[in-house]
Amino acid sequence: MTTTQQPLLPTYDHRPGTGPTLVFLHYWGGSARTWDLVVDRLAGRDVLTFDFRGWSRSRGLPGPYTLGQLADDTLAVLADAGVTDYVLVGHSMGGKVAQLVAATRPVGLRGIVLVGSGPAKPAAQITPEYRETLSHAYDSDESVAGARDQVLSASELPASVKAQIASDSLAGAEAARTEWPLRGIAEDITARTRMVSVPALVVAGENDQVEPVDVLRDNLVPYLSQADFTVIPNTGHLIPLEAPADLADAITAFAPTA
Repeated sequence: MTTTQQPLLPTYDHRPGTGPTLVFLHYWGGSARTWDLVVDRLAGRDVLTFDFRGWSRSRGLPGPYTLGQLADDTLAVLADAGVTDYVLVGHSMGGKVAQLVAATRPVGLRGIVLVGSGPAKPAAQITPEYRETLSHAYDSDESVAGARDQVLSASELPASVKAQIASDSLAGAEAARTEWPLRGIAEDITARTRMVSVPALVVAGENDQVEPVDVLRDNLVPYLSQADFTVIPNTGHLIPLEAPADLADAITAFAPTA
């Protein structure tokens, strides 16, 4: 595994292996290590993970922290790593970023896996009041624990994973912590998502309170030209941490080695 840190470029980890490369994009409050339990189950695969601008090891990078900037960063990381044959795997906010990247129809992109993804069309529940409340979810140890245990997850997590979630949630720059809940989550990208021309797999968590099954079925799938839809049972929004084996299996079936 090679870790790369360059000025103005998000810090990324690239593990060489068989392709196509699986490129993992984390959720709001997550980091590259959000995917560790999934990556561990993808032995031999070429894998790239990175910390979005404003989060974890990339916390010191300047804004903006908009979805558009995160999409540009993704393409810049891919170019820097020399990745030319790949599948994007985006979770929640990362899924919305993946849609924007795929909409540019970059050379080498084979498909996208959208895991509990922010939908192309914001759900009706995304009111100004909801967004304001959400913007304070990561204000303190107590608020993070409440969000993690009462909203984000629907199954019991090991203590080590709980600690990781808490640490990552608090490791964001202030402007990055508020950009998604106040603006990004409410951004309608249906016109861009309609431009995605590669196959897509939409993965929902059966008990996801953040991006419920019905929301993904109604507000995301119809805007993708080639979409399969699967529901992972007994999991909430933190699918990569709650059901890593099931998710790894779904990714492998969608994007087998060349």
